Amino acid sequence: MSRLANTPVCVIGGLGFIGVNLVDRLLRDGAAVTVLTPLRERHADQADAFAQRGVRIIEGDLRDRELMPPVIDGQQVVFNLSGQSGAVRSMEDPWADLDVNLRGNLVLLESIRASRSRPKLVFAGSRLQYGRPATLPVREDDGGEPLCVHALHKRTVEEYLKLYQRLYGVEYAVARITNPYGPGQPKGRTAYGIINRLIHLALADEVLTIYGDGQQRRDYVHVADVADALVAMALSSKAGGRAYNIASGAGTRMIDVANGIVRLAGRGRVAHVAWPPLAGQIETGDFVADISRAQHELGWTPRYELEAGLQETIAHYRAAVS
Repeated sequence: MSRLANTPVCVIGGLGFIGVNLVDRLLRDGAAVTVLTPLRERHADQADAFAQRGVRIIEGDLRDRELMPPVIDGQQVVFNLSGQSGAVRSMEDPWADLDVNLRGNLVLLESIRASRSRPKLVFAGSRLQYGRPATLPVREDDGGEPLCVHALHKRTVEEYLKLYQRLYGVEYAVARITNPYGPGQPKGRTAYGIINRLIHLALADEVLTIYGDGQQRRDYVHVADVADALVAMALSSKAGGRAYNIASGAGTRMIDVANGIVRLAGRGRVAHVAWPPLAGQIETGDFVADISRAQHELGWTPRYELEAGLQETIAHYRAAVS
């Protein structure tokens, strides 16, 4: 029997891309899952499907100081996958990023501090926190300067977590997720995740636009591997107060990914365009993560090679649109 069987677990952002994959994994483990979502009707089909499997769906805002305490009290684990996402978007609207990603997490931490159950918090960070890496692969203790507001706010939340652990004993772990892809992308939300976006374009026989020469390397991780890692972090006694790179540990050039998608999909074509000024200004350059900490401390290793992951993901979305 799974160690999560009948365990009360809350997934904030549980109807988003990573969220739906995590909730599915938690349900297979027998957990008693609550999902907090800001707008149920935006993902009505997925919400109804989860509700039929016993998930408690709560519509509300993480920033709501009246709502959050009763949502959190009684939980044993809280996964926070919510937030304003996107490097460029955070520079275009820094106030929204500030309000959602900082204020929201403070409300959550205060709710955990005041709760009787004192759940462990697993927070979704980002590889953008490292800025432009000086060396590869990037380790969790490497420094770096965030290049966008979104990355800076993710790093700031980690400082909040350390403070609340030190002062109030709040238990937490951080998943610094690289570039996730795979099944489960919410309908109409193809902008999240470059691989999923390119797959949707290819299946529609449209142009896959690549910035610059496409030589920039990224570390792409399958969303099922991300879900496995998040669960491992929730269960591991070694993960308290620790940050982990959740990645594949391998770097792949963007142009190779795009060409591979066109080859496997049998549709679409690749085109190069100049970097938009803002996107070019905050571009981090090559990124490959060192995942040895997660492997050694959590016993987690990604299962998906990129080629197999692309094949599965393309087949999934092809079936979804057929």
